[in-house]
This record gives sequence, C-alpha cells and structure tokens, in this order.
Amino acid sequence: MKQFNAILAFIFSLFVLMSCESKPSLQTYFVDHQEAPNFISMDIPISFLGVNDIQVTKTQREAIDSIDKLNMLGYSLKSGSLDIYNEEVIKIKALLKDKSYNELLRLGNPKEGKIKITYTGSDDAIDELVIFGESKEFGFAIIRVLGDEMNVSKI
Repeated sequence: MKQFNAILAFIFSLFVLMSCESKPSLQTYFVDHQEAPNFISMDIPISFLGVNDIQVTKTQREAIDSIDKLNMLGYSLKSGSLDIYNEEVIKIKALLKDKSYNELLRLGNPKEGKIKITYTGSDDAIDELVIFGESKEFGFAIIRVLGDEMNVSKI
C-alpha cells in the first residue's frame, strides 16, 4: 500500500510539473538577472518617490494612487560587455513582442539610443507599464510600473 501511494504521489507530481507553463516572461527575466554581473536591480515603492508631498489635481492623484511600485533592471556597458548587451537586448525585445504587450510609444534613434513603452491590460485599465531604454554607449534599463487599473491618459 505504501508503494502504491508513493507511485500515485509521483504520478501526480509529474502531472503537475508537466502542466506548468514554462514560457519566459519579463518577470522571470527580472528574477533571473537581478543578481547577475553588471546588472543593477531596484524595487521602488511609489511612496519612496515622495509623491504624497506634492500638490496635484484629483485626476493626477488618482493616477498616482493607481501605481503600486516600480521595478528597475539595468545593464551597464561601463563595466559590461557589448556582446552580452546585444544578446540581452535581443531577449528583452523578444519578450516584449508577446501578444500581451501593447505598444504605446517609441522614441530615439540607433545612434543616441531608443526608448520603447509598452503595457499590458486595456487602455483605461493598465496592469503593467514597461519602459525599455537602450543605448550602445551606456547600456539598457527596463522599468516596470506596476499597479491596478492605471490609465495612460491620467498618467
């Protein structure tokens, strides 16, 4: 009976592991690289920015209150390698091509650097705003603005 239970537990565990989605995500990218060499990572609660101390309109306050925190991950070319930079930029761009990300804005040029802003959710109820900036001179940074029902027009 013990052996039967062990086999049953093994089969159940195997089924659970096989049903888990192992698709790469921006969240897993952050976790995998937060302590990697030449990367810098920060989690910033919105209260840390001192936004409660400034006077704003009701609409601006609603926008601020919809933001929970900021996650930032950067790679420095001052101490890092251009080859690794290029590899990581390709990975990030592939992640941001996922159908769950909607493009909001692109800025810049190949010589001075580029910024791409994308989001998940709907136009008036954004769950995550992603700002990705890259420069072949300095490196890159990804900022994830996390919140509940953020509205682009208010932000």
